[in-house]
Amino acid sequence: MSGLGALVVGLVLCFVGVKWLPVAVLASGFALGWLLTEPFNASLGVEFVVALAVAAWVLATFVFRAALFFVGLITGGVIGAKLFGLLQGNDHNILLGMIFVVAVAFISGIATQRFHKTVLTAMCALGGAGLALSGMARAFPDTLGFLRTPTSTAQTILATVAWLVVAILGWLVQRRLAGDQKVRSG
Repeated sequence: MSGLGALVVGLVLCFVGVKWLPVAVLASGFALGWLLTEPFNASLGVEFVVALAVAAWVLATFVFRAALFFVGLITGGVIGAKLFGLLQGNDHNILLGMIFVVAVAFISGIATQRFHKTVLTAMCALGGAGLALSGMARAFPDTLGFLRTPTSTAQTILATVAWLVVAILGWLVQRRLAGDQKVRSG
């Protein structure tokens, strides 16, 4: 997925994810597949194949299992992958990254299953914002590359603050769009 594609998918997930679950599922699947390959500088073809595989797996799981748990799980994986990308520094430990992503994903899935729309809104906003910023970094690597892989403490802090600001804006928009309506599942 190109940087602009990741930016668009991230913005959709961030700002309207809770309003329509199938879109959140597909966006989260693509986001997770893309962010899992990003720290390892995979080629665009590999990123697309992994993102497509994860999206297909997520969609199949969504159809056959409890939707909220799996949307929270996958979106939590996106958040975990973004957090790991921000915090890893120069250490590219694949095992540590996978353990971290799985742990954040599982905790997010349980929290989403338990608290439904409240946590789902936050998960979509955080996951979408993370993907959008990574897409911006990929699209404009010379000026915004630090949003993907910061190299200093100041860049890490700036990237984290930017992530949280976009996520809060997404959360506010989603809450306004969803209002008191039930989350649409189809």
